[in-house]
Amino acid sequence: METLPTGISVLDREFGGGLPSGSVVVLKADPASQSELIVDRFSRPRECRYLTTVRSAEAVESGLTLDGGTESGETNGGEGESRVEATVVEETDREAPVDDVLAAAADLSERATLVVDSVEPLEAVDRSRYGSFLTDLRQHVVDAGGIAVLHGFKGDTGRNRVVTEQVSDVVFDLRTSVTGTEIVNRLIVPKFRGGAALEEPLKLKLTDTVSVDTSRDIA
Repeated sequence: METLPTGISVLDREFGGGLPSGSVVVLKADPASQSELIVDRFSRPRECRYLTTVRSAEAVESGLTLDGGTESGETNGGEGESRVEATVVEETDREAPVDDVLAAAADLSERATLVVDSVEPLEAVDRSRYGSFLTDLRQHVVDAGGIAVLHGFKGDTGRNRVVTEQVSDVVFDLRTSVTGTEIVNRLIVPKFRGGAALEEPLKLKLTDTVSVDTSRDIA
């Protein structure tokens, strides 16, 4: 099992180099958060098929950072750099997103990343079909030795969200709160199949990039 970089150097250090190949990853966050910045980073290190189920491909492409620059707060060179080799953004069929995602997964290049943004339209299908979809998706990702990232939002997620998190190998839970005059983002990793989950939340700065927030919490 190979370890693949996430595109976020602090996570790669915590996880001993990145995520196990063949992993299905869920990133869940508030709809009004800056979680798209994290998805952007996940799409950087390798070839990426980015499937958008709600927004247009043009809107997604305009928001992606394709400069391959360094993460704020990290040193230049080495692990701080994340170069985009190739990111292809495609819209799924609004009536049949499951079929489009499976087709893309079946055609996934070796060690590539598949992003689904967001997963809610897929979770809206019948539970039996959705369970089969996740099983097939995971097998395609394992066969390619890559990673699938499912971007999901909190709120009225429906009954299939529990299935998403149960089948997934890694769960990233981004929690955004407003404390006084400060917006605080904490990334929690409660599940890491094949590795060690984080013992403590990771405080992040999410502005126009992703970096570690080194400020202290004041009670």
